[in-house]
Amino acid sequence: MKILHVFPFFSLKHAGGTVDFVYKLTSAQFNQGHEVAVYTGDFKLDKEYKDSLKGVKVLTFKSWLNFGFYLMPDMIRQVKINLIEFDIIHLHCYRSFQNMVIHHYAKKYNIPYVLDAHGSIPKFSRKKRLKTLFDIIYGYKILNNASRILAESKTSVEAYKQSGIKRNDIVLFSPPFATEEFSCLPKTGEFRKKYNIKTKNIVMFFGRINYIKGLDFLVAAFSELVKHRQDAILVMVGSDDGYKHALIQMIERLGLDGKVLFTGFISMEDKLRALIDANVVVQVSRYEEGAWAPFEAVLCGTPIIVTGHTGAGEDVKRIDAGYLVELDNKADLCEKIEYVLDNQDLAKEKANKAKIYIENNMSMKNRLREYDELYKVCIEEKKSAH
Repeated sequence: MKILHVFPFFSLKHAGGTVDFVYKLTSAQFNQGHEVAVYTGDFKLDKEYKDSLKGVKVLTFKSWLNFGFYLMPDMIRQVKINLIEFDIIHLHCYRSFQNMVIHHYAKKYNIPYVLDAHGSIPKFSRKKRLKTLFDIIYGYKILNNASRILAESKTSVEAYKQSGIKRNDIVLFSPPFATEEFSCLPKTGEFRKKYNIKTKNIVMFFGRINYIKGLDFLVAAFSELVKHRQDAILVMVGSDDGYKHALIQMIERLGLDGKVLFTGFISMEDKLRALIDANVVVQVSRYEEGAWAPFEAVLCGTPIIVTGHTGAGEDVKRIDAGYLVELDNKADLCEKIEYVLDNQDLAKEKANKAKIYIENNMSMKNRLREYDELYKVCIEEKKSAH
């Protein structure tokens, strides 16, 4: 099968989990024997990371006006000439110039495509008017002409429906995990040593420093925690996505100087060291498709806390992988963090049981067949309808 994946940029520092997922999925598909290509832009391109994706043809295009909507006019000619070569197209993310181009020529050449928005459907407050305008002019066409829309959780299904999509073929398709990366974990203490952390307990967030991640809620709850115990530090691991300055101001206002550490982006090796040394990983997002980062913590045997109303909460509840909290309930979050810190053996036992489940049921190796079957159904449907 000839498979094309499309995503606006190719940098872990800039896009984190979604780029990581595209990298691992395309690599696994190539190793399975498929011909796989990725069309992407050069905005903040990590060339070394791109070149490490062996066997997969990654084409990068000059990206212009990089304000969240990445224009790549050079891509049009490439798509016009070569899109016909592919059997199936997998679009990642929703509102993008690339999706507009791919949609036009996929329809013209009768090539099926599937779309996974990876949490980009909800508008929230950022660029809300522009997002609504995109939806009206072009977005709904992209969604409604897809052979399948992929949702990572029931929360994601509802987000599609609330956006105005009226179709019954939204497929619940939670992403697989490259569990082999967690088979040989580093020794404990290496992350602590590197960052000179001497505090007994590490409360950790792992992901983009973004408003949607609920980090103001986490900082507020942590402020309550340290009022009656001094044995914890809050460590935020990940690149700034425009929200770090606001958090720093909040931290200063609450008198948390010296109790919160920002590491910035770290390598995969350091990520494993961080997750191993954390006593609890907290993801209290306002919206989240699924438990990607929390489940990576679980694969390191580390307890997790997530907001219950999200796709992450749905995933965690389904396999009893951790603890759920109510968004903006500081007392609830403070209490859950304290419980995990004071009951590490029980919390780690819960995490390790979930780890076994993920390894047995959610690994990339075990789930690749599902992608093959999905793609084949879409290809056959398109052929029979032509």
